[in-house]
Amino acid sequence: MKNKILITTGDVNGIGAEITLKALREFDCKNFILVSNRRILEYYGMKNLPCGIVEIPFDGDIKEGKNTKESGEFSYQALKKACELNPKAIVTAPVSKEALHMAGHNFSGQTEILEKFLAKNGEKAEMLFAARDFRVLLLTRHCALNDVKITKEMIISKVLTLKKALNKETLHLAFCGLNPHAGENGVIGSEENEIIIPAIDELRASGIDADYPKPADTLFIHADELFKKGENQPYDCYIAMYHDQGLIPMKLIGKDEAVNVTIGLDILRTSPAHGTAFDIAGKNIANPKSMISAIKYVLNNN
Repeated sequence: MKNKILITTGDVNGIGAEITLKALREFDCKNFILVSNRRILEYYGMKNLPCGIVEIPFDGDIKEGKNTKESGEFSYQALKKACELNPKAIVTAPVSKEALHMAGHNFSGQTEILEKFLAKNGEKAEMLFAARDFRVLLLTRHCALNDVKITKEMIISKVLTLKKALNKETLHLAFCGLNPHAGENGVIGSEENEIIIPAIDELRASGIDADYPKPADTLFIHADELFKKGENQPYDCYIAMYHDQGLIPMKLIGKDEAVNVTIGLDILRTSPAHGTAFDIAGKNIANPKSMISAIKYVLNNN
């Protein structure tokens, strides 16, 4: 299926199937194959959609808004099958990490599952978020704040992966500081001086244009102003030290245009920048705009 884009519909009990079906009405379905289950798709409103379907077994009950072992297993098996089919690209609807764990699949997210099945020769999957030319790379992902550990080697490796993914000769990067006020030159934490700045110096020596770390609470203000005006961002990417530091501004600024992009693997994967939305599952009111953006990103970057 090298010429096809595969779409998984995510957690059975969330909004994944609903937003997928709504989004596909905006596109020529001949380019896509759903990795899902016909009973689930029909339950969430599939009518006369001319997409191919790779059938994933699901014998459980659909329990809107609930975490279940059966749904976690289905989510995992659908993503595993999508990887095995060696497609042109993969678009994934949201899954529940709790349901995955209930099914015995102890991954912190879909990015890690994709890395398990798609990585070659030590490749590492990285999490990039994009809304137009506003991009945020996460150095750490789904881990407790107490477990956020930044190293010079991590920074350099992930930025080089970003450079390859963006296919740019040069990059202009903005780094968030790890600590409040970017450490105040060592007054509030030493990581900026001891880890982040030395990593930036090495990146600069390799030809990458990277600014020294800036306070995260003010770095994104100008990005927001430019995004609202439809003007270009001053940086190719903003580098965030941990999950919420990068995703709060991304979701506030990018809103429905924000897309989760997996880089570092041979196959491009995108996903909406939101979760399963259990609170509105089955109500047919879910907004498909981020799913539409995820599909457009794949179409524009393949």
